[in-house]
Amino acid sequence: MRTIDKRFTAKLAPVLVKCAPTLTLPFDARCKSRLAAMLDNGEEVALVMPRGTVLADGDMLVAAAEDVLIVRAPNVRLLARAAYHLGNRHTPVEVGGDYLKLEADAMLEDMLKRLGVLVAHESQPFQPETDAYGGGHKHGHDETFSEDYALAQKVFDDDHHHDHAHR
Repeated sequence: MRTIDKRFTAKLAPVLVKCAPTLTLPFDARCKSRLAAMLDNGEEVALVMPRGTVLADGDMLVAAAEDVLIVRAPNVRLLARAAYHLGNRHTPVEVGGDYLKLEADAMLEDMLKRLGVLVAHESQPFQPETDAYGGGHKHGHDETFSEDYALAQKVFDDDHHHDHAHR
């Protein structure tokens, strides 16, 4: 879960404001300094503002920096391999064009280094990928299996219509 801990006071370009996620709160929630909330896009966040802060319509907020690992690799295959092993451990990961970012963890750092990727410690905001199916994390053996399977099949069907035979 991302933590939002600063109010941004500088003017931003309208195109940036338009692309930013939004948080819609009633007045009583805008007066709280600590709040678990959900962005309008469905992402859960923790709002941690200085005591006495009252948020106003149009305020811009900034995600807190966190201790993260930045993973880079000399080639795409190694980066994909690292992503596979992190996913296999159900590790929340932010995926960039040429990097992976995850919360700092000594055991995962050791595993990644053994895979041959480069790992650096940094302090940055962290925004991991959300569930591809739009819900929470589930396993196929629980009571939601039929619902999960139907959704996965729909995603496959929507993306996999073409005119050649599979062999």
